[in-house]
Amino acid sequence: MRRSRSAFTLVELLVVIAIIGVLIALLLPAVQQAREAARRMQCSNNFKQLGLALHNYHDTYGDFVPRATGTTSGSTHNYGRLNGLIPLLPFLEQTAMFNQIAAGDGTKPPYGGYTWESWGPWDVAPQMFHCPSDNFSGTLTNHFNYRFSLGDSMLSVRDATKVRGMFAKRDGTSFRDIVDGSSNTIAMSERKVNQYNLGERTGQILVTEGVVTGVSSLSTSPINCLGESDGRYYLSAADVKGRGGWWLADGQAERAGFTTVLPPNSPACVEGTNGSGDSTTIAISPTSNHPGGVLTLRADGSSHFVAETIDTGDLSQPEVTGGPSNYGVWGALGSKAGGEVLSDN
Repeated sequence: MRRSRSAFTLVELLVVIAIIGVLIALLLPAVQQAREAARRMQCSNNFKQLGLALHNYHDTYGDFVPRATGTTSGSTHNYGRLNGLIPLLPFLEQTAMFNQIAAGDGTKPPYGGYTWESWGPWDVAPQMFHCPSDNFSGTLTNHFNYRFSLGDSMLSVRDATKVRGMFAKRDGTSFRDIVDGSSNTIAMSERKVNQYNLGERTGQILVTEGVVTGVSSLSTSPINCLGESDGRYYLSAADVKGRGGWWLADGQAERAGFTTVLPPNSPACVEGTNGSGDSTTIAISPTSNHPGGVLTLRADGSSHFVAETIDTGDLSQPEVTGGPSNYGVWGALGSKAGGEVLSDN
């Protein structure tokens, strides 16, 4: 009488393990893609909420919020560089946080003091200011990903009250200023939080995080910035500083703005050589961990993905102060009154 087998042979067990391994290898990329799709959707939803807040702010005050605003007098004022995200808080169901900042306390005046200093009311950023695709892993709590568009302006944008994009310092744009149409004009985009000089990352520095200082002739030949990297990392000789969304309250151009000159996920450069200060002339593109590009918010409140391969025209040409942008479709999307004609695609 033959006895039946009650267990796998070694060969059968190895075959089963191999099949499971193949299935995992096939399914894992799909799972990762599904997770990134969900993160990207949440990021897009955050932009839509920001778009609604911008519109409600405009309905209330007659203009869009400036990129940088705030107090300008007194010994502890914030030099008019309070991030425009702060005045948007009441329109994002964050009224309590805004009221704390507006009231001040025993250590700071109303609307706070220096925006680059720690202060309880603005030391924890609302979760909706974070894109879930950003893999920031530090202990910093007042970081943010979403920034305001300076358009294709680079020269002296730090203190400019007028730029070709939608958001300048202390001067609000209105719908009547967006001659190119609200559906053709970018309002906001995203940038990864820098980690390398917070002690969170060492070694080579990703072009999507740091900012290179001392790049000459930036506003007349922005292509110079591209020579500071090998495409993925900054060159070892590049003098890189961090300007990556550390301080929620700070609306300086390097920290809260971006330009539509170099394509998304490009190196970022400034002409200034002060590693601790804020430069006046900058070329800082949006960056993200979304494969192939970044998400943007247009002035009509819609969210759109912009690929790294978007047309950027002639990057060896200087910026213009009027008329069509020299920087292709990307520059045209950034300018609010350049007169460019864009197709539906």
